[in-house]
Amino acid sequence: MRLHRLWIVFLLLGLAALPRLHAQAGGSPYSVTVPVTDTSDEQRDQAFSTALAQVMARVAGGQDLRGNPGYAEALGGASSLVQKFQYQRAATGLVLDVDFAPASVRRLIGKLGVTSAGIKPPVLLLVQQADGSAADPAQLASLATTAAARGTAVVFPEPGSAPDPALVAAADPATLARINRQYHTGLVLLGSLHAGTADWTLISGGQAQRWSNQGADENAVLADAGNGLVDRLGKQLNVIGSEASEGKLWISGVDSADEYASLLATLDNDPSVRQVTTIGALNDGVLLDVSASMPIKALATSLAAGGRLLLQGEPHEGADANLRWLR
Repeated sequence: MRLHRLWIVFLLLGLAALPRLHAQAGGSPYSVTVPVTDTSDEQRDQAFSTALAQVMARVAGGQDLRGNPGYAEALGGASSLVQKFQYQRAATGLVLDVDFAPASVRRLIGKLGVTSAGIKPPVLLLVQQADGSAADPAQLASLATTAAARGTAVVFPEPGSAPDPALVAAADPATLARINRQYHTGLVLLGSLHAGTADWTLISGGQAQRWSNQGADENAVLADAGNGLVDRLGKQLNVIGSEASEGKLWISGVDSADEYASLLATLDNDPSVRQVTTIGALNDGVLLDVSASMPIKALATSLAAGGRLLLQGEPHEGADANLRWLR
């Protein structure tokens, strides 16, 4: 249904300002699995350092921390931040599951002088081999490992329920909404592998970026694609402001009071959002004045990429950025 007149009055007068509530935690980025050759102390300490490097990159939103003073010392003390660990047998050999203490990692990030850009959502991988069949996780290990080392996690489609790549590439709203709900992300990497080359399309909040690459073999192609993926996400999502930024955000597709309440809760749960004030409403859209820790256009990009049932929307008069609410 459309936003009826009484609801618009309620929206404008009764819910004009949204106070900050307590943010709800999503999935933990503090757990990592790394390969090891044996259970020796030396191997375990090296695995802890490798795992901590991945976790710090995740918590810093994919920023490259290697040049920060104290980084090497931080990795050397990785064992002191470990909450628990466990060895397991995997198809590729022996692995070590490591869980770090979240508060300790956050304090360490702060000591390194890093302002977090926020933890990125995972990227859903939909990659086809040269014969048209879907590449499985083992075949995409080089891509996943390269991305993980730089703080970007990937997920794979559940067997038998992979989204249609053509619909994803076309930014079909219903398909992207299902991906949002099932995989909690607005990021999808479509790939097509050939002999020594590959074509890639990154869908971020309904917007597409395309590129191609090549390498000496398939593993090299995939590793290069992992780096290309992280680089492109970094340009989009690693935007940090030193001061509060304020702007107008138009969000269409809001068809009921319940959806409006869900939208406000979504904004409130984003750590970058400081305050939201409703300015007006028209048909199925609302105009919001938003104060955030990043520029409003960057905030809109982040929200659309984060699996929050939001897509990049069409331009609207008076708005600095635009989003579309998905059902």
